[in-house]
This record gives sequence, structure tokens and C-alpha cells, in this order.
Amino acid sequence: MRRQTILAAVSSLALAVAVAGPAFAQETQPLAPGDTVEGEIAEGDATGEDNAYRYDAYAITAVAGQRFEVVLRSAAFDAYLEVATQGAEGEPLGYDDDGLGEGTDSRLRFTAPADGTYVLRARPLSGIEGGAYSLSLTERPAPKAPPEPARINVGDTVTGELAEGDAETDAGALYEEWVFTGRQGDRVQIGLDSDAFDPVVKIGRIAEGAFTELGSNDDGPDAGLNSRLIFTLPEAGDYVIRATPLNTGDTGAYSLSLSEGPPPVEARAIRIGETVRGELTDDDTPGAGDIRADAYRFSGQEGQRVRIDMTSTTFDTYVELFDENRTSLASDDDGGPEGTNSRLIFTLPTTGSYVIEARAFSDARGRYSLAITEVEPDKPPQPLAFGASLEGEIGETDSRDSDDRGYDAFVFEGREGQRVRAIMRSGDFDTYLQIGNAEGDFTPLAQDDDGLGEGTDSRLNFTLPADGRYVLRASPLGSDGKGLYALELEDRGPQPRPGSLLVGTTAYGTLTETDATAEDNSFYDAYRVTLKEDEKLIILMVSNEVDSYVSIGRENEDETFEGLAADDDSLSDTHAKLEWTAPEDGTYEIRAGTFQQGQTGRYALIVEKKP
Repeated sequence: MRRQTILAAVSSLALAVAVAGPAFAQETQPLAPGDTVEGEIAEGDATGEDNAYRYDAYAITAVAGQRFEVVLRSAAFDAYLEVATQGAEGEPLGYDDDGLGEGTDSRLRFTAPADGTYVLRARPLSGIEGGAYSLSLTERPAPKAPPEPARINVGDTVTGELAEGDAETDAGALYEEWVFTGRQGDRVQIGLDSDAFDPVVKIGRIAEGAFTELGSNDDGPDAGLNSRLIFTLPEAGDYVIRATPLNTGDTGAYSLSLSEGPPPVEARAIRIGETVRGELTDDDTPGAGDIRADAYRFSGQEGQRVRIDMTSTTFDTYVELFDENRTSLASDDDGGPEGTNSRLIFTLPTTGSYVIEARAFSDARGRYSLAITEVEPDKPPQPLAFGASLEGEIGETDSRDSDDRGYDAFVFEGREGQRVRAIMRSGDFDTYLQIGNAEGDFTPLAQDDDGLGEGTDSRLNFTLPADGRYVLRASPLGSDGKGLYALELEDRGPQPRPGSLLVGTTAYGTLTETDATAEDNSFYDAYRVTLKEDEKLIILMVSNEVDSYVSIGRENEDETFEGLAADDDSLSDTHAKLEWTAPEDGTYEIRAGTFQQGQTGRYALIVEKKP
């Protein structure tokens, strides 16, 4: 890391970028409970993936368990809301289209899972057209304790009504519960019908005062939006049926029926190592999803790993594995190597009989192929020392992960806060690296595909969260990859401490591979500033060598970083601009980083008071 703080005006490079760049288009604005914002989606706003829509973004600071309701109204467009943890990728925490029940306006309810900052997007459902809107945020009170479930017996049909004041899930969906008693192996069929909302039926048990879901259904076959669920009780006792809507905020009357389920699909024998060809027809018996299915029974040993493949050129396949009591153990839809085919890899927990149900994802007919093969058991990880380099090979006899990738595993000892780097190169396949804890089942804590910036080679930077043993997995990205590779493991030492920066100054720095790394493995330099409550800042980060990403936050008592606001491209395509107000007196940390991991290069960071 090389950085320099200069008590001077903005450099000529930074000034040129600030003046010549496009006008400020989009920034994350703070939004607090009680706020109502009158805004407009217009040309120049940020756009979503593939320019599919424009949006305005708002930052909500929350503590774990805090409950919110967001309402977006517009006469100009079909309103849509989504919320996600700041900096997170993948599916949002919650979203809503027409949940307000007033035409196309939106109401989103969500509960913060942890302390931190959450980004709310207000946008049209689709399209780059926009217009004026009104956005409000309110804090919701703690949920009321749910009442004792009402009793329902097999053969009963009961009616109920979801209304304001009923118990709610963390996502804000209303629900009512019914309880029944059954024996191990009993099969029940549950129907939930409503003309007022799209119903979802769930079955589970109460454990330590909390509902644990065991099965659910949204739209049963041939039932429109109504729900049908066939379920086999794994043990004797009380079970809870939960009636709830698909969309939060929906209310209305419903009817719930509980009856004996149809007999299980008769299972034919199949041996491990065998491939069978079958056909789903109108004569087949409904399976666990109330969808016509074929069933196959096989015997296995405790600890044995099996792979179940189902393929079809006619329909979207779905495979589910059960124990001999027809309790579901695992399932897969599109895990196969091609299209909508299924692949399930599973380690058998006990010696005995198991049942496979082969069916379509939605009710369909047609021919298919089903194969079950034994997978090599996991090989114990080999010790790997820091500073070591080795050459290896991924082949047919290597261990396979849940995505059917062959891999080699290595174990190393590390300390809390230690920064490690693994580099994997191969001329034979697209490399992929994962790090996880050595104890228990392997769960990745971090992964990397092409982070080295040299074609398809990998570089994974990671800060160890605790003292202990860690496993490094080296594999191809795809299940068909195999060949030679080279692997290195480096100790990068502790995370660098932040420097100091005075408001009104410019810092010139260079991001290098020795710098601190963020959770997404991107490099950053950190600067501390001392601010007064309500002091307003304008923070600019400009660079012609990296895609700038600037954030501000503070260090918690446990030395974790709490992000409060961030920006990527608000100044221009690759330059960041963040306007922010300090919520209280204190010391804050500004991070000058990159939007993409692995990027290095020079930058200028300008921190000024907002007039």
C-alpha cells in the first residue's frame, strides 16, 4: 500500500474528471423510519442489469430484528420494491410488486436479520419509463405472540380468515395455524383454497417455541392458485399446518382440508450402478408433490455416497430421495450438467432401504432416464504449509462435491485476523477455489473463480475469522473439468490498520496486492476521520486505473466493520461520489476500494465538507 495525504486542492486529474464526467446520476440516499420522499424515476437514474429498468436507491440503517414497512405509490408506473443487504450479491432479502392492494402500488415488509445497512430500490416493475412517485418508510411494532393452534382432525374441512392483527412471519406475511396428531408413516393430504389470495400451505413442528417447516406447497397440480400437499409423517406426534398467503399483506377467507393421503407410489427395485428408462403417464400415482411420479427402491450402506441422475428431452425433471419411512432427505431440480436435467449427490446416513421419486417439476408426461451410481468417498485433506507450492491433478478417482466437481482438499492452521491468499493455475480447465472450516460438513466461507485476472485462473484472498484449522478445495469450475494444476498458499499477515485523514484534504494512493481486503476479496485503503453529529461530507474517489468504490462506516466493539453508506459510479462510469451525514459524534472509517476484486492501481480520494 502506498498512500499520501496532501493538504491541497483537488489534483488536476481529479478536477478534470469531476468537471468533464457526466452529471451526477444516482446516489444512495439515507431513509429513516417516518420519512416520506417525493421522487421521480427519470433519464439519468441508475439502471438495472441489461438496462431493464431505472431505479432510485435508499440506505436504511437497522439493528437485528427491526421490522419495517415500505410503501411505494405511483400513478406513472407499476411500482416495485426490493431490499438487500448492502454489498450483497444474489437474491434480495425481500421484494414486492402489488402488495398494497391498491392497483399497482407496492408494500414491502421485511425484518433486518442483522445489524447493518440495507439498500432499498424503488423502481418500475420493468422498462426504463418512469415518472413521479411517493415513498414512505415506517417501523413496525414487535409481532404479537401467535395464539395456540386450533385443532383439526383427518377428514375435517375448516374455514378461516386472515386479517390484520393475525400472527405474522418475519417477512410480514399473516398466518393462522392448525394442529393435528398422527402416527409415524401416516400419509396426509392438505388442501388450502382461497378466492381472496394466492394461498401457501406449510407443515411443520414446534421446536423450542419456534415453527420448523418440514414441507410446503404453493400451487398444486390442477388446482389453479390453490395449494395441495401430500406428506408422510416421519414420527408420531403433533404437527402444525400453517395457512399463509404468497404475497405479504394479502388477507381474506380460506378453507383448509385434511384427509388421508393416497398410498405411496409403488417402488420398483433398482441397484446402485444401474440405469433404467421409464415414462410418466396418466396412470401413474401422485407422489410427494401431488405430481405423478415413478418410484425406485435401493439398498445402501451408512456413509456410502450416491449420485442420482434423471434426464429427459420431454420435460423438466425433478428427483427426490426418501428414507424407508418416506421422509424426504434431499431433492434436486436442475442440478444436472445440461438444461433442466436433475442430479443429486447424497451421503447415506444409515444402512438400509431408500426410495427415489422420479417426476416432473410441474405435472407433465414423457420418457426419462434414471441412473444411480456410487461416488468415491471423500479423501482426507492433505496438509499444506504457508509458502508451499505444489502440482496436482484432477482425475476420475478424485472426491466429488455436491455439484459433481472433482476436487483435491488441503488443510492448514490459521489465526484469527490472518490474511491468506491461494492461487490456482491450470492450462487444462477453468479453476475454482473454496475455503471452509475443517470441522463438520464442508461449507464454503469464501470462493473464487477468475480472480487472478489471467484468463480462467483463480486467486482467493481471505481473512480468517477465528483460530483453527481450515480446508482449501482446489477444483474445476465445471463438473467435466480435469487435468493438471498448480497451487500456492501464502500468508499475507494481519490486516493493515487505517491511516488518518483530515476533512478538506486529498489523499493520493495506490491499491496493491498487499492492501487490506474486503469481504468480496477486493483491495482497499482505509482512512479515519473524526466528525461531529450532522456534519455533512462529499467524498469523491477518482481513478483511471480501477473501478472506484468508496464506503464509510465505523468499527464496532468487536472490531467488525459496520458499513453505513457506499457508492460505485455516481460521479461517472468508474468514479465514485458519496454525499453523507454523520449520525453522531465519533470516528468513522472511509474505505477507498474497487468494485471488482483483484483490481490494483492509482487513485485520488477527496473528502470535503458539504456547504
